[in-house]
Amino acid sequence: MKYVLPLILFIPLFCISQNTLEKQMDSITTTEAATEFLKVNKPEDGKVYTYNKEKHKTKLANALFKLSIGDKKVFKTNFKKTFYKVINKTEVDHCKFNIIVLDGKDTSNQSAKIIRNKVLSQYNEGYKFMELAKLHSSSPTANMGGDTGWIKLGEISEAFDKEAFNKERAINEVFTIDDLEHKKYYIVIKTQDKKPIEEITVLKFTEDI
Repeated sequence: MKYVLPLILFIPLFCISQNTLEKQMDSITTTEAATEFLKVNKPEDGKVYTYNKEKHKTKLANALFKLSIGDKKVFKTNFKKTFYKVINKTEVDHCKFNIIVLDGKDTSNQSAKIIRNKVLSQYNEGYKFMELAKLHSSSPTANMGGDTGWIKLGEISEAFDKEAFNKERAINEVFTIDDLEHKKYYIVIKTQDKKPIEEITVLKFTEDI
């Protein structure tokens, strides 16, 4: 009996703690507030995610895109409860590119430029960009033949943004970019013009039941 009483007292306190976290979550309206909430409470598996409607096609992502700002979704198992709250929704312009990246860190800036010029000459001679990317590019996009998919400002670098997202760039135009800060040298083809894509910012955390 002496062990039962402390257990009985503990259960209401545990429930109050859970309810307090949920109430705190309901009051969160900004990414900054969500980050601070996670920093203070340190819940299990807590994170702020950005979901992109073109990139994220999972059942969960589709369900979250149907929610309004401030709405939340809760999933329960026998032992855990996972919360998702939509903090923000917005449409962000994205473009598509094919890229080949030569890395000056692997050799030298001069060597990277020489290789880039040779690759560019091969492309102009009729070699397929996709095959050249697979052979020469140091970017993870090499496996996709250089295709970046839909990307937005800030995903690669400032030097890339300045040149590639220039509104004067035409579709299928081939151009080079020197990213001196990161010692990366690009061959780029703009394949798709600006397209507004919906993105949502979601706060997620899991706690024991």
